[in-house]
Amino acid sequence: MIDFSLSDEQRALQELARDFAQNEIAPLAPELDRTEKYPFDLLKKAHKLGLLNLTIGDAYGGGGLGWLESCIVGEEFAAACAGVTTAMNANELALTPLELAASEEQKKKFIVPIAKDGGLAAFCVTEPGAGSDVAAMRTRAVKSGNEYILNGTKHFITNGDVAQQLTVFAMTDPEKKHRGMSLFAVAADTPGITRRHMGEKMGHRASDTAEIVFEDVHVPAENLIGAEGSAFRVAMETFDRTRIGIGAAGVGVARASLEASIKFVKERQQFGTPIANFQGLQFMLADMAMKIETARIYVYFAAWQVDRKMPYSYATAIAKAYASDVAMQVASDAVSLHGGYGYYADYKVEKYMRDAKLLQIYEGTNQIQRVVIAKTLLK
Repeated sequence: MIDFSLSDEQRALQELARDFAQNEIAPLAPELDRTEKYPFDLLKKAHKLGLLNLTIGDAYGGGGLGWLESCIVGEEFAAACAGVTTAMNANELALTPLELAASEEQKKKFIVPIAKDGGLAAFCVTEPGAGSDVAAMRTRAVKSGNEYILNGTKHFITNGDVAQQLTVFAMTDPEKKHRGMSLFAVAADTPGITRRHMGEKMGHRASDTAEIVFEDVHVPAENLIGAEGSAFRVAMETFDRTRIGIGAAGVGVARASLEASIKFVKERQQFGTPIANFQGLQFMLADMAMKIETARIYVYFAAWQVDRKMPYSYATAIAKAYASDVAMQVASDAVSLHGGYGYYADYKVEKYMRDAKLLQIYEGTNQIQRVVIAKTLLK
C-alpha cells in the first residue's frame, strides 16, 4: 500500500517548523544575509523547541526522529533562509559519523554535549586540495604513545569558527589512500588549532564558514572513532544520508521563489492588467510548480528509504542533485519573472538565486552525484 499522507505527528512537526521559520527566521534573514552575522539566538531557540539534531538518537539528547522528519523541517527552514538552515544542519552532519562509528562511551562523551546541551559541532573533511576527491586529503594523524599528533588544513568548514567540537578526518596511513583514513573527535580549543572565518560568500551568508589549521595538535588516542583506516566508509555513509537534507533545502528555496513570484505577478501591472494574466508567464509558473512537487516527492522517497535501512545511496544522490538543480532553475526563473526588480534585494528572489547555487556544490557536487547514480546503473 502506498500512502503519501503525513502522520498527525509529522504534520504537527511541520506546522511547528513553519511557524518558527516564518516568524523567527524570515524576519531576520535579510539582515543576517547583509551582515553575515551568525544566528546564535535562532539556534538556541530552535534547540529549545526540539528542532535541531532531529535524527540523532534521543538517548544522546537528539530528537530520535527519522530523516523524513528532518527533511520536512529542513524545507520549512530553507524557505525562510537557506543560510540559517545550513548553520542548523551542521550539527547533524558532524554528529552522524559519531553515531555511526563511535563506541557507546564515546557517544555519551562526544554527542551528548552537543545534541542535549545545545553545543555546536563541525564536520572537517574538505581541504584546499581535496574537495570531491576526499581520498586526496593531506591532513595527517601520527600515533605517538597514547595520543595522535594532527597536522593539516581544512577548508570551507561549516560552523568551523563557532563550533566547540570538531569531527576530523585525517590520514593515519597515506600509502593506503582512502583505506588509510581515520576519524577523530577533537575539542576546538585544543592548543595548536587556528581558525579563520571565510567571509564574503555569494550566499548562505548567515552560516559560518572557516579554514581550520592543525599544527602539532595532540589528540588523546581514546578520541579515535572506530578503527584506524575505517573513516572513508563512515564519511561516505554519512554523505549518503545527510545529502537528502540538501535536497530538502532545495525544495524550500524553490518553494519560496515560487511563492514570491506568484505574489509579484498578481500585483505587477503592464498594459493595463496584472502580468499574471499573461499566458507565457503562467506557463513559467506551472513549470516551476511541477519541478517543486516532483522534487519534494523524491526527497521524501529517498528519506523513506534511509529510514527503512534499504539501499539508499542511489536515491539520495538523485534527491540531492535533482532538488538542488530545481532550486537553481526555479530561483532563476523567479528573478526573470520579477524583471528588473528581481535584481534587487528588496524582492528576496536575488537572495534565493544566490543561495540556490551552493546547494548544487556542497556535500558532494551534483556532478559527483551523477557519478554515484551512473555507477549504480552500470553495476
